[in-house]
Amino acid sequence: MNKRELVQHAAQVEAAIASGHAAKSAVVASWCRSSRFHQLDPAGNRPPLRLTDAELARAREAAAPLLQAARPVMDRLYQAVGATGCCVLLAAEHGVPVDRRGAAADDATFASWGLWTGAIWSEEYEGTNGIGTCLVEKRPLTIDRDQHFFTRNTLLSCTASPIYDQDAKLAGVLDISSCRADRTEGFADLITLAVSEAARRIEAEMFKAAFSKARIVLVPAPDGQGGGLLAVDADDLVIGATRAARVALGLASDRAFQPMPAADLLCGPGAGLEQLGDVERGVLQRALLRAQGNVSAAAKALGVSRATLHRKLKRFGLNTH
Repeated sequence: MNKRELVQHAAQVEAAIASGHAAKSAVVASWCRSSRFHQLDPAGNRPPLRLTDAELARAREAAAPLLQAARPVMDRLYQAVGATGCCVLLAAEHGVPVDRRGAAADDATFASWGLWTGAIWSEEYEGTNGIGTCLVEKRPLTIDRDQHFFTRNTLLSCTASPIYDQDAKLAGVLDISSCRADRTEGFADLITLAVSEAARRIEAEMFKAAFSKARIVLVPAPDGQGGGLLAVDADDLVIGATRAARVALGLASDRAFQPMPAADLLCGPGAGLEQLGDVERGVLQRALLRAQGNVSAAAKALGVSRATLHRKLKRFGLNTH
């Protein structure tokens, strides 16, 4: 980009901010935050800010669960998009990439652009950009070329999706960035889909790791675009829910999750009117199924005599054949 184009972009940003279109455009709203709240100049040409090695090490340590869940997902995502000249970035909640995937031949270029671990991509320091603006707006988005706030970033195209942890709190952002001039709309749509699906897989891996001793139940999403997950313990209590599950079930996503009976949550209020007999009947049925109908084995597993089990089975009308 030549000097004239840089000046034109800065003027475009200033004109859009002055127009009062922030209420109609998410990009202009972000430009307003960058200029008025963070006091940034779109024509500023300082290089991207970076953490020290020690600071980056601490950031990676703090993001350890996110990093562990994301590694295999990032590997697969990069295999899909790496040949197109893109790099994959995983940023923690403060907008600092803590892991990345990219072709070695492109490393010098991407490092010079700040598309590297330890660079600071929050809106506070970099203005409108994929990672920083995604953290603010908490939704998947693309900041394409001249939608960036700084003129020095207007050769970049960045598609990002938020990642929520097992407590439905924002944990970071998954981003695919490139500086290709031949990016088509169809390619951009594929990148958006790939990033969003990969982010959901990372969320699922974090959730399963956090509730490793619980049963994981899938909750279909109302829009059919992939559901959330519930963690159900041995007492059939739901003890955890991903953000997507909370949204699908109408639960508050900004408060600590309170355990509740799985039947109440999944089957409606009437399901909570169960009797003790219903519970005992269910225990007997499960014991018989596990013992493949063998009454002696089922009785031993339940810690009762064979005669006692026979009486209970007769009372509930359960057939052992």
